[in-house]
Amino acid sequence: MSAVKEVFNTLFGKLDCPKYSVVSSTADFEERLYAGARWTSTRIPDIEHRTAVSTGFRRLFKYISGHNEKQVKIPMTVPVITKVEPGDGPFCKTDFTVSFFAPLADQAEGTAQPSDPEVFNNSLPEMTAYVKTFSGYAKDEDWTKQAETLAKSLDNAGKNYHKDFYYTAGYNSPFKPIGRHNEVWFIKAD
Repeated sequence: MSAVKEVFNTLFGKLDCPKYSVVSSTADFEERLYAGARWTSTRIPDIEHRTAVSTGFRRLFKYISGHNEKQVKIPMTVPVITKVEPGDGPFCKTDFTVSFFAPLADQAEGTAQPSDPEVFNNSLPEMTAYVKTFSGYAKDEDWTKQAETLAKSLDNAGKNYHKDFYYTAGYNSPFKPIGRHNEVWFIKAD
């Protein structure tokens, strides 16, 4: 396994990110072991990834800007992850859960409680993620295509993973025009 990664360099400097180590790597995907971690999240049922993430990001950004019980600003972290739980049909709403990673300094005790009832603090357990990285400004069809490509690679490699949901992960500000870093994750099933 590689060394643990916990800081990501961005246009705005170094930002905290969840601790993980690389278990293995292929030309098609990376297998990562993530430590259990605290996150702050909001759930949005919608048809489009873009609009759900935009709504979720605004809610969560308001939270880290001081709209919380302690009225404190909380540092931005990366990635912004979105759990995508597809609906049953092409015109059915999908459940999107958009999440900000709690800063490393707040992982032990947790962050302030949200003031918005649609925002909540939660924990994700230790998990193994199969990750596909890609660049550019990702549109809805890019996320879907990358998830489909990753699923096909995992099937071909005989990997066992949860097929009823996946995550998208964005690492960059919308103001970063080049060198953008995006990921899709499927979670290993036991």
